[in-house]
Amino acid sequence: MANIFGLIVSGRLVQTDFTPVSETSLITTILDVDSINHAVVFLTGTTPLPVGTVAVVYWSWPDPNAPPNWQPLGHISNAKPSAIFKISNLKKLHELSSENKFMSAFGQQQICNNAQIGISIEPETNAQLLPNSEAQQAHSYVTFAQKMLEHLVNFVASFSVTQDQMTPTPGVSYIPLNTLHTWYQNFERRLQQNPNFWKSN
Repeated sequence: MANIFGLIVSGRLVQTDFTPVSETSLITTILDVDSINHAVVFLTGTTPLPVGTVAVVYWSWPDPNAPPNWQPLGHISNAKPSAIFKISNLKKLHELSSENKFMSAFGQQQICNNAQIGISIEPETNAQLLPNSEAQQAHSYVTFAQKMLEHLVNFVASFSVTQDQMTPTPGVSYIPLNTLHTWYQNFERRLQQNPNFWKSN
């Protein structure tokens, strides 16, 4: 797996010195990490990834008191050979849950006083489980839209009155509440069918 992957951080030369940890995982060290906001990981093109796999990219902050604790950033693949990852907003080790399931993604390791990027070659289905995957984003879109719609319907419904309670107010337009409910049901149905349908409207 030597020289399959490359790393770029601003103001520095390209790194390709990933050290194999196992047959499917590698790591590299990044010095002076406090000045880094983003990292670019890419396939160098020397050898493609095996069919049906992706390279999942992980990050670990330095900690003088503990071994690396890995956080997944995303993935690259033969179809998506490079990606930019924002690392300045990632949690430090003491902010991470002790239940972080990626804690030992690269096996038992010694304390490292520098940041590290790890790459693990995994089945492509694993990419959909990552925090920033398209599947996760689609789920977030659906959840946000549903909560927003519920809030809108509840807010409008709180002002509803019957026809007997209405007083004539010139210049003010009214719509039946059931019209809003119908729109809500149609929107939610379309959202379930295609979470991204609103992008084309």
